[in-house]
Amino acid sequence: MSLGKNKMKSGRAPRILFYSHDTFGLGHLRRSRALAAAMTQADPSASALILTGSPVAGRFTFPRRVDHVRLPGVTKRADGSYAARTIGMGIDEVTELRSGLIQTAVQQFDPDVLIVDKEPTGFRGELLPTLEYLSNTCGTKLILGLRDVLDEPEVLAAEWARKEAIAATERFYHEIWVYGLRSIYDPTKGLPLSPAAQSRIHWTGYLRRDLGPVGAPPEQPYILITPGGGGDGKAMVNLVLSAYEKDPDLTPRAVLVYGPFLSGEVREEFETRVAALNGRVTAVGFESQIETLFAGAAGVVCMGGYNTFCEVLSFDKRAVIVPRTTPRLEQWIRASHAENLGLVQMLDENRDGLTPDSMIKAIRNLPNQPLPSQAISGRLLDGLDYVTDRIDVLLNREQERATG
Repeated sequence: MSLGKNKMKSGRAPRILFYSHDTFGLGHLRRSRALAAAMTQADPSASALILTGSPVAGRFTFPRRVDHVRLPGVTKRADGSYAARTIGMGIDEVTELRSGLIQTAVQQFDPDVLIVDKEPTGFRGELLPTLEYLSNTCGTKLILGLRDVLDEPEVLAAEWARKEAIAATERFYHEIWVYGLRSIYDPTKGLPLSPAAQSRIHWTGYLRRDLGPVGAPPEQPYILITPGGGGDGKAMVNLVLSAYEKDPDLTPRAVLVYGPFLSGEVREEFETRVAALNGRVTAVGFESQIETLFAGAAGVVCMGGYNTFCEVLSFDKRAVIVPRTTPRLEQWIRASHAENLGLVQMLDENRDGLTPDSMIKAIRNLPNQPLPSQAISGRLLDGLDYVTDRIDVLLNREQERATG
C-alpha cells in the first residue's frame, strides 16, 4: 500500500500532524512517534510533524520526514493541579501560549490529517481554538486516537463531562481510532457517545513496535526491568531490587532501565543498592533504543503502560506486569484482561501482595509462562497496518471530491 498516489492540497505530498499533550511520562509521544514512522514509511513522500509537551522529546531520534515541535512543558503537582515546568508563567498563561503555538503550527503546516492523542480538547482545552479553526476550513481530516484502556467507565465519564470532551468528539472528529481490540476491552464503555459517533470508531489492533535492525544485546541471559518513563516506577524498582537482595540465587541477572523521570534522589539510593549486588543487576537511566534490550531479553518485568505492553507483545516476551493503581486504574485493567487471556502474568497488590517473596516467585516462574504468541493471534498487532490503510482511504476520498 502506498500513500504516494494521494496528492493533496494543490498537488503536494501528504502532511500529517500529531498532537501529543504529554504532561507526564513518555506514552503519548512514543505512540505518536510509532504512528508517524509507519505512515511516512508507507509513503516516503509524506511528512509528519508531532506537537509534544514532552521534556525529553529531543532525546529521541525521529525517522526521516518526521519532526517535532516542543510545546512549553507543564507538570502535575501532588494536589492534582498543574504548573509550568520551567518558564515563569502561571498555568493559564502557559496554556494560552501553548494554544497559540498549536494554532500557528497548524496554519503554517496546513495538514491533510490531524491525529489527536487521547485528549479530545487537549490539555485544559488548549486544542479547542484549533479545532474551531479547522472546522471552518476545508480539507483537514480530524482523528481522535485512543489507547486500549483509558480508565474505569464511571471515572472516565465524569472526566470527559468535566472537560466537555463528549461534545468535542461529537462535533469535530471525523473518525475515532482505538489502538486495541474490542474483544479485549472497550475504552469507550460508559461514555454517552451518540450512535453516529460510535459508527465512526475503528478498532485498529495494537501498535506493533519496530522489529527492524537492533543493536547487539547485553551479555546473555538477562531479564529486562522497565518502569517506562519512571516517574511512577519507584515501588516496582524497589520490589525487584529487594527480590535480588533477599535471594542471592535468583537468576538470571537483571538489566534495569530507570526511565528519564525517576527522580535523582531516589535513583541515587537505587544506584547504591545496584552496586552492592555485584553485577547481578545492572542499570542505565534512559535508553532511547530500548527495542534492543527487549529483543535480547529472556523475560520482562514492567509496569502496565500501553507502549510497554505493545513491546511485550511485539517482541513476544514472557512478562510480569506490576500495574500502578493510582491516579487511575488503566494499567490494572489492561494487565488483568491480558492475564485472563494468558498473555502475561500480573503481580496484583491485593491478590498476591507486593513483597520480595512474591517478586522472587514471579521471576522464577517466568520460563514456565507461555509466550504471548501462544495465547492469542489474529489481528492483535495489526494497528500500524490498519491506520496507514485508513490514511490512504481518507486521502483518496478527498482526492475524489477535489477532482469529481
